[in-house]
Amino acid sequence: MDQTIRSDIKMKFSYLALGDSYTIGEQVLPAENFPNQTVSILNKTAARVDNLQGFAQPEIIAKTGWTTDELDAAIDAAAVSDRYDIVSLLIGVNNQYRDRPVKNFEIEFEHLLQRAIQFANNRPDHVFVLSIPDWGVTPFAEGRDRKKVAGEIDAYNNVCETSAKQFLTNFINITVSQREDGSKAEFLAGDGLHPSGKEYKKWAAKLAAAILKKIS
Repeated sequence: MDQTIRSDIKMKFSYLALGDSYTIGEQVLPAENFPNQTVSILNKTAARVDNLQGFAQPEIIAKTGWTTDELDAAIDAAAVSDRYDIVSLLIGVNNQYRDRPVKNFEIEFEHLLQRAIQFANNRPDHVFVLSIPDWGVTPFAEGRDRKKVAGEIDAYNNVCETSAKQFLTNFINITVSQREDGSKAEFLAGDGLHPSGKEYKKWAAKLAAAILKKIS
């Protein structure tokens, strides 16, 4: 086994999830957010595979409404000093919602990505960037310029993907399928904006599959 992968006394992999409402799972039960569903999938797989460790409950630093700078400040306040086997990063929708410049987002996102790599014991291939969902396709966006929102989300996601590749981390695009689901009630929480557990399950499946390639 890779000597750089840390495990605790119970031989569990550790996972740190960094983000905003899409990571904490606004409007859904904690078990339904994508970090917890990812761990659930991974642990079910580990139970069927010899010599594959399970995962401990994910540590989540995320809050509804956070922008990149607010997440950065929250990480400082949390005094995170541990090292994790896996780190995910999904942030930026609130920067776009507040009309912040893409260039400013790029600077702050790259800083967060470098911090994520440090948390992953300087293993960039153990960091997973998830693309930003398009809230413009949801009922919440009724009356908004949906085309404008989509264009801005695309510009932000281009930063995410480019930065992920530049720093040799993993990029997972969940936006394409989310756009197909974003107007369907079954894939939405009660507020008509945030995803339901069913949508998060799709993200978790993609993330879990990518993680398995790194740890198995």
